[in-house]
Amino acid sequence: MVMKVLRQNRWVALLIGALFVSLSLISLLGMQAKTTNGEEGQQEMPKFVMAAQAPEQIPDQFKTEASTSQDREPVSNLSSIVFQEWNKTGGKNGAFTNDQGIGLADPHKLYSQQTMKAAEEKKKKAKSQTADGKPAKQKGKHVVKSQAKSLTPPTTLFFTRTNTLTQDQKDKATWTYDLSAEELLLLQKIVMAEAEGEPYEGKVAVANVVINRLRSANFPDTITDVIYQKHQFSPVANGRLKRVQPNEETIKSVNAALHGQKEVKDDTYFFLSLKLAQDLTVHHSRTFVKKIGNHSFYK
Repeated sequence: MVMKVLRQNRWVALLIGALFVSLSLISLLGMQAKTTNGEEGQQEMPKFVMAAQAPEQIPDQFKTEASTSQDREPVSNLSSIVFQEWNKTGGKNGAFTNDQGIGLADPHKLYSQQTMKAAEEKKKKAKSQTADGKPAKQKGKHVVKSQAKSLTPPTTLFFTRTNTLTQDQKDKATWTYDLSAEELLLLQKIVMAEAEGEPYEGKVAVANVVINRLRSANFPDTITDVIYQKHQFSPVANGRLKRVQPNEETIKSVNAALHGQKEVKDDTYFFLSLKLAQDLTVHHSRTFVKKIGNHSFYK
């Protein structure tokens, strides 16, 4: 019946054929559009690079577990990739970018930095400890203590008949001498006047000579009398003793001598500069001991 109608009405058949062709074209165009959109979506999707690292080489804190959330679409296998902030100027994490511009942290680099820091801390800790694990003595403490001691002159001197003793040897003393502030200043001034341009050891040696004379029975019994004894110290005669002011090195050298530091022996009683001395009697009549700077010392 339908075929008969179509044969009798050819224009109806043509109309139906055109309708089918149109529907086919529309369907074909739709499929091509979906295919194109799918390809573009795949091209825009970033390709992540697998970070194939050995488990023992990457610390636990740099590993992340794959997301198990059902509402997220799986994106390649990202369980071994550590995401950091996108690569940007001044980034804190040292991120690098792959060929798609995705910022990824370098686990080896971060691990290396942490290892180096830990090694430095361990090295510092080892230096601060001795072999038995006890804290090591800090350098400089004995120096500070020594300097503090040298800046504090003793108030009492200790002697035997032939030796000047240190403060720690006072139990061996056969007699003592109380040192006043006035005599301490006078001793500092005579050392300054006699040895201002001399090395530190030379200043200590000049103070030793004055103290040795104080101890000896052949010289006066007080520091003041020893220094002001006639024809002994030229700065007393020319007035230089009154003009000088002791500097820091002189003060330290005098205090060191008072504490028992000896640059010359206890039987050394004279010194002079062969370049400046006008009277060389000591040089010709006494036994030479040693030379420090420009001063020659005799007993």
